[in-house]
Amino acid sequence: MDRVIATVVGIIAAVGVSAIVFIGANKVFDLAPRRWSLFSSLIGGFSSLLLFSLLWGNRLIDQPVAATALALIVGAAAGYALSRTSDQSAHLVIGISGGVILGGLLGFFFTDAYLPAISPVTLVVSVAVGLAVGAALWASRGRKTSIIRPLLLWGSIGWLFGAWLIPTLGGGSRIEAVIAGAVLGAGIGAWVGTFPLPDHRMKQSIALGSRKYIFLIPALGFVLMTLVIPLIRTFWLGFLTGTPTQLTWTGMSNYVAIVTDPGIIDFSNWTDMFTSRLMWAGVLVLLIGFAVARISGKRLGQTVGLTGGSLSAIAAGVILVGFAVFAAVRGTISNNLWWIFAVTIFSTGMGLAIAVLSDRSKGESVAKSMIFMPMAISFVGASIIWRFMYIARPPQKTQTGVMNAVWIKLGQWSNSPTATAVIVAILILILVGILFIAWRGRKAHMPAITAGAVVVALPIVWLIYRFLGPGLGGFQVIEATGQTIGQPILFLQEAPFNNFWMMVVLIWIQTGFAMVILSAAIKAVPTELIEASRIDGASESQVFWRITIPQVSPTIGVVVTTLVVTVLKVFDIPKVMTNGNFGTQVLANEMWQRAFTELNFGLGSAIAIVLFLGVLPIMWLNIRRMQKERAAH
Repeated sequence: MDRVIATVVGIIAAVGVSAIVFIGANKVFDLAPRRWSLFSSLIGGFSSLLLFSLLWGNRLIDQPVAATALALIVGAAAGYALSRTSDQSAHLVIGISGGVILGGLLGFFFTDAYLPAISPVTLVVSVAVGLAVGAALWASRGRKTSIIRPLLLWGSIGWLFGAWLIPTLGGGSRIEAVIAGAVLGAGIGAWVGTFPLPDHRMKQSIALGSRKYIFLIPALGFVLMTLVIPLIRTFWLGFLTGTPTQLTWTGMSNYVAIVTDPGIIDFSNWTDMFTSRLMWAGVLVLLIGFAVARISGKRLGQTVGLTGGSLSAIAAGVILVGFAVFAAVRGTISNNLWWIFAVTIFSTGMGLAIAVLSDRSKGESVAKSMIFMPMAISFVGASIIWRFMYIARPPQKTQTGVMNAVWIKLGQWSNSPTATAVIVAILILILVGILFIAWRGRKAHMPAITAGAVVVALPIVWLIYRFLGPGLGGFQVIEATGQTIGQPILFLQEAPFNNFWMMVVLIWIQTGFAMVILSAAIKAVPTELIEASRIDGASESQVFWRITIPQVSPTIGVVVTTLVVTVLKVFDIPKVMTNGNFGTQVLANEMWQRAFTELNFGLGSAIAIVLFLGVLPIMWLNIRRMQKERAAH
């Protein structure tokens, strides 16, 4: 209850503070035309307060109350002094003086553990890059203003990176920190000091133009502080090696380690895929699919006719072949690609199938609500639920995991003549029904139905063989006594398919997401097109593949790209279920392991950049697709 109360109080406080800050910012800028000195003092004091509060919140300064109070006073005094003079030289002196004092305070109160060890070469290069950026921006804007102000701003930003953000933290001295802070403050103060004292018209413009910045700056500042700056620093750390306090430049060594480490990518057993039963089953199903496509193409006067049956068989064959490949090629990157391959295909395919089958059917809303419900569960919660589903107890004990309980029960039935006879009889009846459907499809010259029935019949035949032959289910026979006992499956320990059992968790969650999005797209398909195609004699299968799918293909693209980005970053499920053990490591968990467990920030940062580069093309394709759609409309 205490935690619930603390959470509620935190939410109320956050909303209240946000409202106060938003309203207060509007009121402060309303002062600009009427009370410029008060406005300037508030802006100077608030800016200093915000900077030192951020440092305080991140525990980067000692004696935070005294440091923040002094910064508030200095900032307010500098703002007031700037508002009381119109002389440009005095403006510059006041700005530099206030900046030097604030920067000196920053360096003086900075925590010993994070004092930067400044490198002169890094500092010079950073400042030079900053000056070059400033000059380039000034030139791109037509060189209509003085070059001094952009050089001061971007030179100070370069100094910030060279003196604080890039160097190793914890190896510097207090004097270095004070000098670095004072010079940074002098640069920013000089930039502020070059602003002329505004006239009444400009003050009105400031009050009116502030509204857009009040809305944008919090969001842009949040993005800058939490995304852009950490990304730049992570990119830099990827070229360093060592512990957080002793990082040294090693160039591309971390990226070389990623592609040469057998734990990250391992091709040593890649030839095993060619002897895998999955591979041969996949090839067989692919041949059936292509054969059906060829037959359908001849009937339509085409080289290949891709129908529902042929596409389904080809898709099933691709999945089986893909699983054979990923089971043979091991490592963290292979696992990530396997996650992308399996989760994207199964979630999108099942979501689309459910959306189509439940469309305008009785109980549609109830069924969709049940399937969407896992989306409300966190990845950690879902992982815990499915871990209990997969749990395996010793063979002598009763299985409490649902999966192993069913598996052991199948083993018991497989060793019971009566149960085996009943199950085989039921399977034979099902097989006869499927073969009858295949025969009807053959008579009706519908190869898609024939091929689909044959593909569905294959696992039924396999099940009949298993029950009549070696048996099916979890059991083992003790040779010494002839006793039969249960043999549970170690779902999360037996590689490589323990990866797939973890993927089931994410498929379970994301199928509801795909179903909801695709269901909305299907309902938006014009009914006139569907009715016209039916009048022309199109079957339900042809309506689906020739009308519905082309209409919802942009939405399918959105679902696929969203799933790929989500799966590429998956962390919670492997962390909770196996912690990356038993050959289940993924990139996000590998990054966490290297950076925060082994304290190898360089390699961890390099893996993070690889993860970012993997997401980037998907995002670019998504943006390009949206731009094309916008241009088309």
